[in-house]
Amino acid sequence: MNDKTKKVLTKVFKKAFLIIFIGFSAMYISQATGYYEFEQYNKKVLTEEKIKEFEQDIKNGKNIDVNNYVVKENKNYESKISKIGDEMSSYVEGVVVSGLNTTFKYLNNLMG
Repeated sequence: MNDKTKKVLTKVFKKAFLIIFIGFSAMYISQATGYYEFEQYNKKVLTEEKIKEFEQDIKNGKNIDVNNYVVKENKNYESKISKIGDEMSSYVEGVVVSGLNTTFKYLNNLMG
């Protein structure tokens, strides 16, 4: 490998490491500050409110429809970045599987 190639690989590695470090830091901070627990608490509170509303409606003799009390939250987390990540992981998987298959075939031929 020549010096130019080493410099390019070093730059790419540094940038990749920086991106991974920033991602890890963001996840660590969100966990440390209790963001996920807060979101789960909000869901629990909403559910308790719907249960109380349901019980009150039964006491009042109202017509009950279960769909009025169920909280449906379907979020679509798909984005261009996630699609690219999915495609890249599929490609890497194919390369790794192909490489392993080739390696094991070669070793099998050596062993006889």
